[in-house]
Amino acid sequence: MPDPMSVASGICAAGALLTSWQLRQRALRAEAEIEHLQAELAAERHAASHDPLTGLPNRRAFYRLAATLLTRADGRTLIAVVVDLDDFKQVNDRFGHAAGDQVLIIVAERLTAFAGDNLVARLGGDEFAGLLASPTVDRRWIDHATRRLGETLGAPIPLGGRSVRVTASVGLAPVTGPAQLTEALGRADAAMYRAKSLGTGRAPRQLVDSPRLAEC
Repeated sequence: MPDPMSVASGICAAGALLTSWQLRQRALRAEAEIEHLQAELAAERHAASHDPLTGLPNRRAFYRLAATLLTRADGRTLIAVVVDLDDFKQVNDRFGHAAGDQVLIIVAERLTAFAGDNLVARLGGDEFAGLLASPTVDRRWIDHATRRLGETLGAPIPLGGRSVRVTASVGLAPVTGPAQLTEALGRADAAMYRAKSLGTGRAPRQLVDSPRLAEC
């Protein structure tokens, strides 16, 4: 006949193991729930700071990130860039909004490839902005960089069985500190609109903020 004490001891041990297993399962579920909440929070933060179509930082994130980069620039000059596609409405009207979205995605990809590790953002609609590191503010370097950007944006964009070209108006302005960011973007934006007023051409258009470049 089994010893009652041994039976009771065995039951207690089994109960302890069961309790331990249950606690472990609860801990695992709690960890999984925390990881899920953290992932949701990260996704919400990303959505709040990024353009849902192109994946680029949005306007708010651009200003925040640009200010941080300028704070760490140690007096080095960066170049504020504003890019606006010309007559983009015609793309939507002729080919549909899905095609227009595809054009914006490809433009964003090309700007990102051109900028490399530098900051690029979609400000809204068909307007983009960037903050590019520059080894110099020499006019020849600026002209070369602008020409390369124009060529990058002006390459044919495949849309199904056809391809389209978009022209862009570009404005640039040097900026050396976070306090100058808004002013520099304003000058780059004004330069971009002056370029746009020159009229539509087959080649992407650009206008450098030359008065400021001459002062640097």
